[in-house]
Amino acid sequence: MSHPQNVPSTGGQQGINPDVIGQEITRLLQPDAAQPDHGNQLFRLRSATDWMERASKRPIPKMLFGEFWFQGELCILFADSNLGKSILAVQVGDSISRDEQIGPFRLEAGQQSILYFDFELADKQFEARYSSDYKYHYGFSSDFLRAELDPMHTVPKEFPCFEDFLNHQIENLVVSSGATVLIIDNLTYLRSETERAKDALPLMKQLKALKSKFGLSILALAHTPKRDAARPITRNDLQGSKMLMNFCDSAFAIGESAKDKSIRYVKQVKQRNTEEVYGADNVCLFNISKPYNFLQYEFMGYGREWEHLRQPDNEDREALRTQAAELKLQGKSFREIAAEMGITHTKAERLLKEGNG
Repeated sequence: MSHPQNVPSTGGQQGINPDVIGQEITRLLQPDAAQPDHGNQLFRLRSATDWMERASKRPIPKMLFGEFWFQGELCILFADSNLGKSILAVQVGDSISRDEQIGPFRLEAGQQSILYFDFELADKQFEARYSSDYKYHYGFSSDFLRAELDPMHTVPKEFPCFEDFLNHQIENLVVSSGATVLIIDNLTYLRSETERAKDALPLMKQLKALKSKFGLSILALAHTPKRDAARPITRNDLQGSKMLMNFCDSAFAIGESAKDKSIRYVKQVKQRNTEEVYGADNVCLFNISKPYNFLQYEFMGYGREWEHLRQPDNEDREALRTQAAELKLQGKSFREIAAEMGITHTKAERLLKEGNG
């Protein structure tokens, strides 16, 4: 006796034969059965092979500032206040707008148009940095555009809050300027409570959506809470670190040398398109100079981060001994302990000997 394919359900609606469901699932899971994208679908389903084929047709990410920042990345540059984040960010933007690399840090992407959102300096302060005695102005490229807030502007009624209006205006300027590189100085102005995950998450989603929608490369500046200058910089030093760090593609940080306050070191903290090149054992050293009318980071060479950290006092050293002992109990080698603590392996060994003594 044959059975109808659709059997009335108890609710009076047509039921679906389980065999039909099974056949549909099997069809979807076939390697060549990926469905076309539709605007009302949350996920884009394709076979892994298809994803690889599609990706192979897009260009390989190119360097914008050496291994620190690649084309198409959402990158975060963070540091304590008054260490020169904005100075370096303007310099990087200027180099990209001219297609002229900074020191040994390769610029592979070629000339790009820059849109720099400056929430830090007034126009007169900006002029002071990039002129000689306010007279002889540095000649920026016409492809370097700078935007600052109009303090007299009010939020239109159709926007529920300032952040929503700000995001809308940023997108409008991206479209009207045609910029391909966006520098935001700094993240605090996009959302004031970035140290809390629930506030940082919408911000990062907004930036990633902006990056994907317009094919942008984004460098966002951020602060660190006050940190212990005797400890190496880690991703935990970024304000709102966990959520911001999880969502960005790359991150690098600026530290101040404890042995010479005029020296800055720059260190990779996160990277996806490259191996770690400028980690704790190979930080980049700079001093800040103004030869004529352009305030800039001047490359000095390379060093090890621990050489530029504040030497710990007795209380600090006891904490270091405790940390080293805890890592040793976890079965880590001297070199692994040193890497995690940002010190040399000989210093790690010495701390453990002191603890045992």
